[in-house]
Amino acid sequence: MLDNLFETSWEVCNKVGGIYAVLSTKAQTLHNLFGERLVFIGPDLWTAENPSPSFTEDHSLYSRFITGSLPMGITARVGRWDVPSKPIAILVGFQHLIGQLDAMYGMMWEKFGVDSLHGYGDYDEACAFAVAAAMVIEHIIDTRNNGQTNTIAHFDEWTTGMGLLLLKSRQPDVRTVFTTHATTIGRSIAGNGKPLYDYLAGYDGTQMAAELNVSAKHSLERAAAHAADAFTTVSEVTARECEQLLQRRPIVTPNAFEPTLVPAPRTLAARRRAARAKLSRVVEALTGHPLDADTLLVATSGRCEMRNKGIDLYIDALNVARTRLDQAEDIHRRVVAFVLVPCWTDVPRPELLEAIKEGSADGLPQPYLTHRLFKPEHDAILNKMAATEFTGQHSDSRLTLIDIPCYLSPDDGLLNLPYFDVLAAMDLTVFPSYYEPWGYTPLESVAFHVPTITTDLAGFGQWVLDNRGDAPDKTGVTIVHRSDSNYHEAVHKIAEHILEALTLTPEQTRKRRAQAAHTAAMATWEQFIQPYLKAYNQQENNSTTQYK
Repeated sequence: MLDNLFETSWEVCNKVGGIYAVLSTKAQTLHNLFGERLVFIGPDLWTAENPSPSFTEDHSLYSRFITGSLPMGITARVGRWDVPSKPIAILVGFQHLIGQLDAMYGMMWEKFGVDSLHGYGDYDEACAFAVAAAMVIEHIIDTRNNGQTNTIAHFDEWTTGMGLLLLKSRQPDVRTVFTTHATTIGRSIAGNGKPLYDYLAGYDGTQMAAELNVSAKHSLERAAAHAADAFTTVSEVTARECEQLLQRRPIVTPNAFEPTLVPAPRTLAARRRAARAKLSRVVEALTGHPLDADTLLVATSGRCEMRNKGIDLYIDALNVARTRLDQAEDIHRRVVAFVLVPCWTDVPRPELLEAIKEGSADGLPQPYLTHRLFKPEHDAILNKMAATEFTGQHSDSRLTLIDIPCYLSPDDGLLNLPYFDVLAAMDLTVFPSYYEPWGYTPLESVAFHVPTITTDLAGFGQWVLDNRGDAPDKTGVTIVHRSDSNYHEAVHKIAEHILEALTLTPEQTRKRRAQAAHTAAMATWEQFIQPYLKAYNQQENNSTTQYK
């Protein structure tokens, strides 16, 4: 009988990126399988004045997990993660470990060859958390089972790698799983403008890590990948990257979506209408032009990584589409496109809020931006919009681009809607990623019945090609080929697909929306959990124990 399945991540109860979506949506299916034996472990970054919005402490659970004091000033709070199934979560206080890691780094070098000498930035903080998490798992094993255990410990990303290695050295009976959602060196190669894919077979991970100054993180990630009983990644695209740069072939465990997050069709339609109404008021107040009922709403979203997420390509494609649309005599619909990418944002523009309140349709200066930004002159998105003349867009153009650079939430101060409601308002989304191990944003889009455009360099895009084919009318997903050498071709392809969406009949549009939802229904956690169970069953000693 399995005692516990622990999964440790920096993003447990801490929404900073895509891994939060992976774990929070996977929790329901794992809880169905493992019940209260499932425990998530995350960093305790919160205070009484700034509590976690997704963690509720539950003192009745303490006696089951934390008995007595923890070593080295580590603290732990036990409670529930406020996501579907409300799984048990332990938040670990690790701050006292920072500055006390020299001996640990020495041991990691001697036992696993981890070179922490060149660590900088968030390296110490991540390692302190990972070590603290491993010590909490060890404490639970020792106090509950006198050191005897049937436990699986799953660690996500390099940020938890040192915890896996520590547990491996001190609790060898614990079965370990390590997942890289994106390799440190692959992301660095892509982020530094180097050609990742055309030259992948020629890259040496350790050599490139030294060149790009990420040796410590790469060294730790590689050691964890090799030490783990099971090594996994999220797509075939990243599996090839891992095999070359980390020198171990992983099990592919695709990411999925939790369908219970999507409301019933009637509720979804109501939220779509409400969100479009709010967006219409914002657009009208900014530009002076109300949204016609048939205006095509297009958006991209995600992290502010211009090249990796394809934000640069998206803006260039809109520029091409704008030129063609303004010259077209047979297309009469308008396009309003949005960039929904959080940046260094101050507050919504007061004059915009006043114009919305008063119902003004006079338009505003800077009719492309909803918020004040800190140091806007250094904002990569605004600079790209300026380079493509979207910051000087003409009022008679039929394609408008608007930057909403905040985290969308019920209290964001402008739309006051969660991201999924705003997503549901769109007619089309575009995620033309260059580096995208999986691609939650296009999967979320089709889950909310919004057709999407993505690329074959995104894990999700490749999965659609492999399992559903390349037919947007049958999948709701348009997949554009991207490589290191076809940027401008991809720009024009995406522009063509945006303009094509303007020519679809209402019946064709409804069909694409329905097919998008059908694609999402094939990518749920219920469908995708089996590779995880394979990873949990993979053991060095070839035991036949099966975790169910």
